[in-house]
Amino acid sequence: MLYPIIALLLGFIILVWSADRFVIGAAGTAKNMGMSPMLIGLTVVSFGTSAPEILVSIMASTTGAGDLAVGNALGSNIANIGLVLGITALIAPLPVRSKVLKQEVPLLLAITLLAGGVLYDLYLGRIDAIVLCLALAACLYLFTRFQRNASDDAINDEEEELPELSTAWAIFWLITGLLLLAASSRLLVWGATEIALSLGVSDLVIGLTIVAIGTSLPELAASVASALKGHTDIALGNVVGSNIFNIAAVMAVPGLLVPIQLESVVLWRDYGATLALTVLLVALVIYQRSPKISRLEGGILLTAYAGYLALLYNMSV
Repeated sequence: MLYPIIALLLGFIILVWSADRFVIGAAGTAKNMGMSPMLIGLTVVSFGTSAPEILVSIMASTTGAGDLAVGNALGSNIANIGLVLGITALIAPLPVRSKVLKQEVPLLLAITLLAGGVLYDLYLGRIDAIVLCLALAACLYLFTRFQRNASDDAINDEEEELPELSTAWAIFWLITGLLLLAASSRLLVWGATEIALSLGVSDLVIGLTIVAIGTSLPELAASVASALKGHTDIALGNVVGSNIFNIAAVMAVPGLLVPIQLESVVLWRDYGATLALTVLLVALVIYQRSPKISRLEGGILLTAYAGYLALLYNMSV
């Protein structure tokens, strides 16, 4: 029990520190390369914080557990919106000031609807995976197009207190922070899992809570650190971009490696929850008179995530 407790504490400390370094590196890189914080949050930050999901998806597919990879992608998206954005908004409310972000969130909804079409026949094959990969390429292209057309955006780089770093140091902290984020999240998940097992918690509860939340820890740490520093576009862009990567990249892995047949519950329960939370996020970002995710709305997102976990638990007993 001693080593898992030490791993849990050490993992948490490193996670918090590396998230701070990662955000500083990301914001500094954005400034030095002429990119907006939102764009780098949608690309570099979101891809980096999706690394645990991608690794889990590859390992699951190569060991004959492709359905776990699909569940990981959908479960991570549910956690990113319900848990990550919920907690982030409770700590620091997120005003949605970027016009570009109002283009990216509907794009996330479109990708989510595409995933529904791919999963509708409960089979994920290579053609489905190729469609998802092409959708990812289209999203990356649109990200750059939106950025070029955002010169008159309400939020500009000079409005944000971006760090003064040389390009070399900014990239150094970006990469170092990313590597430490991934390592510390795995250390924290291992420690928490060992503690839970020693206390007699079932594998099911561990999988639905500790492991699912563990793969979203990099997103949570990076988003909270970004919000606290005032980089709300990085925080929101991180979640939006990560969810797009999860659907178009993580979920495509099993289809490319080992095509699988899915159970119907994956479609109506897990994908249904993903779609419902995505629609709720669109409503919060687009259709409010003053677009923002307040503390109250963060609480609603967190409650919705707790409800999903309760549904999973009730269906398993």
